[in-house]
Amino acid sequence: MLEGRNLTVTYDGFKALDGVSVQLKPGMVTGLIGPNGAGKSTLFSVLAGSVIPTTGQVYFNDEDITSRPPVIRARLGLGRSFQLSRDLAGLTVVENLLVAQPERQFEGIGAALFRRNAIRHRQEIMIEKARELLSRVDLWRLADQPSAALSGGQKKLLDLCRVLMLEPRFILLDEPSAGVNPTRIAEITEFIRSLVAEGISFGMVEHNMGMVAALCDQVYALAEGRLVAHGTFEEVTANDDVARAYLGVGA
Repeated sequence: MLEGRNLTVTYDGFKALDGVSVQLKPGMVTGLIGPNGAGKSTLFSVLAGSVIPTTGQVYFNDEDITSRPPVIRARLGLGRSFQLSRDLAGLTVVENLLVAQPERQFEGIGAALFRRNAIRHRQEIMIEKARELLSRVDLWRLADQPSAALSGGQKKLLDLCRVLMLEPRFILLDEPSAGVNPTRIAEITEFIRSLVAEGISFGMVEHNMGMVAALCDQVYALAEGRLVAHGTFEEVTANDDVARAYLGVGA
């Protein structure tokens, strides 16, 4: 569904990625793991569109999106979250979702005659959609509260709900457990599982091995910009190269 082929990213002669190929398949959660500096964030940024690879290609549903910016990728159904929550602190919880509306489809002279009613109807639909999403993660009760008052875990859930407002088919998650307490990590894990059951696929950069083990159908391990292992969580974590590079044993 989302594929990177022979991706290389070079900064002033330094290879942050060195010929990495990955296939993030539909109906799965794919984990990207590795030590700090392994190239995970660079690979994530290339797949999300915020970094253009020096060489190599990115495909989404067999379409070459290598040079497509994030906004175009979002329109194609590829969403992403961020390691640091990007809530709009000046807005309420529900307003944070309503800013993430799909493109309105009211262009043209004929449509303009009905624009006011159409926009009002669209707003009602989006508010109901926001209510449904926030209710699923127990945030609707805080809908009118400023998002700045949310905990770190609640902000992560808010981020994910905002991405879901765009009706993506594939979501890239950047360290969804970062700064989140164990109880909230369990909630986020169950929410992701429910979304996979509904047909949304995921790629996930994550340091929390418990979350990776619980969610990921396949895992790619990177070290020093190169792919060192691929397989199930058990296969990858049993790999000697991963043990040396990531787990710090067997060196």
